[in-house]
Amino acid sequence: MSNCCIIPVILCGGSGSRLWPLSRKSYPKQFLSINNNANKSLLQSTQERIKDIKGIEKPILICSEEHRFLVAEQMREININPNAILLEPFGRNTAPAITLAAIKALEINKDPILLILSSDHIIEDEVQFNKVINAGIEHAQKGRLVTFGIIADSPETGYGYIKSKEPMYGSKLEGSIIENFIEKPDINTARKLIKDNRYTWNSGMFVFKATQIIKEIEIHTPDVLNYCKKSLEEKILDLDFQRLNKNAFKDCPNVSIDVAVMEKTSLGTVLPLEANWTDIGSWDAVWKISKKNADNNFIEGNIITKNSKNCYLRSEKRLIAAIGIQDLIVVETSDAILISDKAQSQEVKDIVNILKEKGIPEGQEHKKMYRPWGFYESIVEEPRWQVKVINVKPGEKLSLQMHHHRSEHWIVVSGTAKVEIDIKEITLHENQSCYIPIGSKHRLSNPGKIPLKLIEVQSGSYLGEDDIERFEDNYGREFDN
Repeated sequence: MSNCCIIPVILCGGSGSRLWPLSRKSYPKQFLSINNNANKSLLQSTQERIKDIKGIEKPILICSEEHRFLVAEQMREININPNAILLEPFGRNTAPAITLAAIKALEINKDPILLILSSDHIIEDEVQFNKVINAGIEHAQKGRLVTFGIIADSPETGYGYIKSKEPMYGSKLEGSIIENFIEKPDINTARKLIKDNRYTWNSGMFVFKATQIIKEIEIHTPDVLNYCKKSLEEKILDLDFQRLNKNAFKDCPNVSIDVAVMEKTSLGTVLPLEANWTDIGSWDAVWKISKKNADNNFIEGNIITKNSKNCYLRSEKRLIAAIGIQDLIVVETSDAILISDKAQSQEVKDIVNILKEKGIPEGQEHKKMYRPWGFYESIVEEPRWQVKVINVKPGEKLSLQMHHHRSEHWIVVSGTAKVEIDIKEITLHENQSCYIPIGSKHRLSNPGKIPLKLIEVQSGSYLGEDDIERFEDNYGREFDN
């Protein structure tokens, strides 16, 4: 393989609703450590597994504005300074995301090869994975649009399928022309497909030249290219992020790269991938890859079992006692409990939709909310008062702000707090407190070298997070705390 510039493009969108209640819109699965054999998030693992590929450059990441600081912080934790973090104001599927990345990549290099990766896959055999990626790069250098077909070992209805011209075998790294794509089938169709070696699961990963994919997008879905170009014209930079022009991007077609290009192009090539790949789209899939005990149970947290088998049992805070149960998913968080038959765990997404329709916040948001300065967690909520724990990272500060409908009382539990209230500035240590009246300009900072933890008691007629008027902010935010 000749020397070439390879720019990873990591797609970080998606709400991960099928892994509710652990994964939610405010903190979806790609930012969680799901695999109990790893202490890194799925996003971090995605970046880490490609680090030894020859010619690999710093990544381009595509994410929502809501998750921009999570993405930046998780990259910082593994010492990665991305080439770019592009912020989508709203999701428009993979074709616009890949088009944006290709346009941006051509600002970095004359004609790089793009390695398109999802941020929420688990791949256990990374050596084999890298071999297959390198084989794909060779095809991409010849102008092919390469994707990777997972060798199917069961009739999965949660994946799309790729039909290749030639049979696919994991032991042979030979590419084949793509004949067509099949949407997620019913179970009877899936059983027929896996009997034919020409059918593989669609991994959603790709390798191609930036110039080549742009040419094909221009041929097959020119509207996507036009609106993406307009979205990036102004170069709206915000700290380490690049925002899109919302007015231009809102008109961009909402379409996948498979539909936009891969189903239409004559340049499609598929390579077989057999590397213990998992697209963890359900709790049953998580259970399958998790380390289990003698009763075939996965157990994490405060769990006691008796006569229970083949279960996934996870507790974050409360004790779970399981007696005589089988084939169940039980996931406990501070504000929700999921109990599901393993075979029906794909339907968790339907529950999340019901919660959303009913306006129940637990369907979308966690009690613990992450911010660029740290996080806060709601402990008790009542109509006119609530209690939160606030954790501020060393050297960080919240915005200078004011509330029109609530007062706040801060009590330091550990660390040191610098507090600005109107024109007054005070320093608080452990067990010291202060009061912020309604309408007072105030700011909280951590001048110390250890995390600052304090208890916040809010009291007032309205306690919503949108009751914030900002005057100064280090992170370019408008409404998030």
